[in-house]
Amino acid sequence: MARYIFITGGVVSSLGKGLASAALGALLQARGFSVRLRKLDPYLNVDPGTMSPFEHGEVFVTDDGAETDLDLGHYERFTGVPARKTDSVSSGRIYSTVLEKERRGDYLGKTIQVVPHVTNEIKEFLKIGEDEVDFMLCEIGGTVGDIEGLPFFEAIRQFSHDKKRGQCIFMHLTLLPYLAASGELKTKPTQHSVKELQSIGIAPDILVCRSEHPIPEKEREKIALFCNVRKEAVVAAYDLKSIYEAPLAYHEQGLDQAVLDAFDISPAPAPNLAMWHDVYDRIHNPEGHVKVAIVGKYTQLEDAYKSIAEALTHGGMANRVKVKIEWVDAELFDREDAAPYLEGYHAILVPGGFGERGTEGKIKAAQFAREKKIPYLGICLGMQMAVIEAARNVAGVDRAGSEEFDHESGAKRFEPVVYHLKEWVQGNHKVARKTDDDKGGTMRLGAYTAALTAGSRVAEIYGDTTIEERHRHRYEVDIKYRDVLETAGLMFSGLSPDGKLPEIVEWKDHPWFIGVQFHPELKSKPFAPHPLFADFVKAAVETSRLV
Repeated sequence: MARYIFITGGVVSSLGKGLASAALGALLQARGFSVRLRKLDPYLNVDPGTMSPFEHGEVFVTDDGAETDLDLGHYERFTGVPARKTDSVSSGRIYSTVLEKERRGDYLGKTIQVVPHVTNEIKEFLKIGEDEVDFMLCEIGGTVGDIEGLPFFEAIRQFSHDKKRGQCIFMHLTLLPYLAASGELKTKPTQHSVKELQSIGIAPDILVCRSEHPIPEKEREKIALFCNVRKEAVVAAYDLKSIYEAPLAYHEQGLDQAVLDAFDISPAPAPNLAMWHDVYDRIHNPEGHVKVAIVGKYTQLEDAYKSIAEALTHGGMANRVKVKIEWVDAELFDREDAAPYLEGYHAILVPGGFGERGTEGKIKAAQFAREKKIPYLGICLGMQMAVIEAARNVAGVDRAGSEEFDHESGAKRFEPVVYHLKEWVQGNHKVARKTDDDKGGTMRLGAYTAALTAGSRVAEIYGDTTIEERHRHRYEVDIKYRDVLETAGLMFSGLSPDGKLPEIVEWKDHPWFIGVQFHPELKSKPFAPHPLFADFVKAAVETSRLV
């Protein structure tokens, strides 16, 4: 039976909470325990799949097709445990489930209330898979006191009482602001945050305090006294140069030991942190650097491409170089020459996205990379733009474009080299979609198998001809253009097992030019960089030596 760690937040960024959860999971693993991490989000969307990246950052996709919060990406990157649909839930999904049950008559005409119906549904979610692991880490999104989060706080309060004594603990993250004028750390925000938590019946066992400055012993004692926790359970969380320092930093501050003490686990296995020391060494001792341009349209919010940025960092670690990422707004050269914006980069990456805005700039980025022999990685929409560029400028399909753009504008302007995917095979059955279907959860989502062409660059990179990668798209390159494009030199080097859906394209006469319909960044980890990103950065290193 799993032990539960509920992680709540006061005045602290969501990254701080997600990072602490992920780092703690990694530390418990290093001591030989099995873990699973979960996110309970207070927003009313059923899932983040319909939310703009400007609203909620990237949407992280699991193998089983769930569209989840980006914190699940941190969980996977730090623990290596593949996330599942059952690792993420929102208020919207909980309320939707409760209302569906009410409509079916499951409640036999009872008045539906937050307590007990909503809270019971949350508790049922928490129980899923509890016999599979030693520790279940559950992060509650938002900040204590937010009205949206109150049902979750009430649910975990009840849950801790339902379980045996000592099976659940609470960890609370707060901020210790520093006042430069007086040169002191202020503990009052932490005291009030804990007081707010206590007012709803939850007493934290461990406090993790974010701080830019060292926490004096006197302040640590003060926090412990007024927040009713042991002094050893007041853990400092200082700012780090890299998020991948977090497991070592939290271990140094005693977070994992505080958790074990709270559960009265003694003696506990000593942690094996060799892997994280290697990660630390690769981050802080690079042997060079490369500059990579990410050409996208959500560049004002870097969290929109969080997994891509992290996967590039992992690729740099694999090659012992620092990857300097620069964000380039695709709209800058929608109607201008791309060269002034892209000169000087050692590689170009065009990520996924939705809608026509910025796509002409992405097409020009693909053209620049092809003509200048610069390493290019196109992901999802980035692959589609590379195919459109090849069709227009090499294969003679002058009006090549995407059906998505025609649907958006309401006018037929392009020859649809990229079309709306209406049917595909998932497992043992066919999935059908219409253009006017609901937007949420209707894409080709989750892990699918691809067959690679023997002797192709991607087969060489993967070291195999059968791979499985995660998808999130509703538009697809039309296989009927394969012959004309391959004649022009663009090789379709990866296809769905039935041969109907293009998964990977690559230019034969280019040093490194690959487009993939899936999202390889979602499976990359600091201790296991994704092979595509590792090889992409390797190509960038080779380019840097030629400049």
